[in-house]
Amino acid sequence: MRLSRRLATAFVALTLATGFSASAAWADMVLNRGNQAEPTSLDPQKGTDVQSARIGYDLFEGLLTFGPDGKAIPGAAEKWTISDDGLTYTFTLRADGKWSDGTPVTAADFVFAWQRLVDPKTASDYAYFLWPVKNGEAISNGKQPVSALGVQAVDARTFKVTLERSTGYFLGSLLHRMTYPISKANVEKFGADFVKPGNLVSNGAYKLDAYMPQSFVKAVKNPHFREAASVKIDTVVFHHSDSPETELRRFRAGELDIVQMAPVTQIDWLRQNMPETIMFYPVLGTQYLGINMTKEPFKSNPKLREALYLAIDRQIIVEKITKAGDVPAWTLTSPGIDGYTLPLPALAKATQAERDAQAKRLIEEAGYGKGGKPLEVEILHNTNESTRKIMVAVASMWQSKLGAKVNLNNQEWKIVLQNAGEKSYAGTAVLGWLADFPDPYTFLKLLRSDVGKMNRSGYDNAVFDQKLDAANANTDPAQRMKLLAEAEAAMLADTPIIPIYHQAYRNLVSPRVKGWGPTPMGVQPSRYLEVAAK
Repeated sequence: MRLSRRLATAFVALTLATGFSASAAWADMVLNRGNQAEPTSLDPQKGTDVQSARIGYDLFEGLLTFGPDGKAIPGAAEKWTISDDGLTYTFTLRADGKWSDGTPVTAADFVFAWQRLVDPKTASDYAYFLWPVKNGEAISNGKQPVSALGVQAVDARTFKVTLERSTGYFLGSLLHRMTYPISKANVEKFGADFVKPGNLVSNGAYKLDAYMPQSFVKAVKNPHFREAASVKIDTVVFHHSDSPETELRRFRAGELDIVQMAPVTQIDWLRQNMPETIMFYPVLGTQYLGINMTKEPFKSNPKLREALYLAIDRQIIVEKITKAGDVPAWTLTSPGIDGYTLPLPALAKATQAERDAQAKRLIEEAGYGKGGKPLEVEILHNTNESTRKIMVAVASMWQSKLGAKVNLNNQEWKIVLQNAGEKSYAGTAVLGWLADFPDPYTFLKLLRSDVGKMNRSGYDNAVFDQKLDAANANTDPAQRMKLLAEAEAAMLADTPIIPIYHQAYRNLVSPRVKGWGPTPMGVQPSRYLEVAAK
């Protein structure tokens, strides 16, 4: 009897810890994904981080979606046409597209979701995503009703979109989850509670089953998904932790099948002891420091900003700390985008000693450093040992080369994003961006003066904004890329950010997981994966 009670206790503990039942554990194919920090939101129009995105890409499907290789393929739309002037897009939805409650996915659902995204009442940081659509920006700014958005349900399966002007990146941007549909009936029934387990309906390969804050999100196979028969994994559990070291321990114990980002502190050990689990590869992503351009001393002192930019030895960071194939970054836009030449500043080709000498001259000219007052600078960063180690190195470089007094302010990731969005941080903030779609604009839009909280530096340059607008209105692909590069060069000359490295993902993948491979944006939907039995 005592043994039975112990087994029962163990079973309860397992259920609470993992979020899946005994029947799932014994009979279903279960994938346990390490998903880093707590997601900001499960609301498809509000989650702003990659943690929310990974869950969203399993739960929902847009007009376009990710293929097994991470590239765009038709999703909820089986086909589309674009008018000769590039202003009208007409999408035909699939006849077998259904929500997880069995009801059809309709064009009206897309109209509702897109109107909700730009509605000021939703307060989505991503409202600007639909500004290319007719009246999208005016609606976001409260100057037009949501009904004025240039979207129309011609019939149940025909979704028509009218743009303000021809926009070269528009079709590619529909790969992003912010443009995915939500069920109008579902939101109207439950209101703000529509995102809760038991309420939320979705049109992707999975549906939400359970959510324990600060612990896990559990998704189960959606039987109404149009390709449900090809989905091998029955249950996906996204586990959340601020600590890469904790994720690694759970991976080694067999509790996690995948770690999204291995801790930089353990790269050498992993190469020596678990090489069969390592999958490191470059993605379209950049890690950088945002500089608060709304506060002094950085607001009106470009020499000070440039000195910080130059004094970081990026080569040491990628060779001695991250060790996963990251490359030094001098631009916000990541390499690897077809047709785009990165506008590298001249000093990117100099030696680090030459950059350090220039940094010292600049900080002295700014009234700091040798002979002046010491610069006091804060680095706001997330609770993560890997990030902390990189920022300790950055702080040491600034201290030794520029005589700065550096304070490391460690906060939860949600707090970092909140403070960065509100521009309430004191000096610099650790930020990163993984491409929403494979185009330079996905990076450069972050510094537009009109994107609100997403512009976490508070940068405001009319020339930069105008060049971006001119680029996106240009129908010549080569000329468009040239204008985007000019815009980025103008922004970099102002130094509102400090790029550190272009990112490589440090995936750890159990040999049991089949189908996992490198993708340009680091997206591996669970629907394409398989887990072998232990």
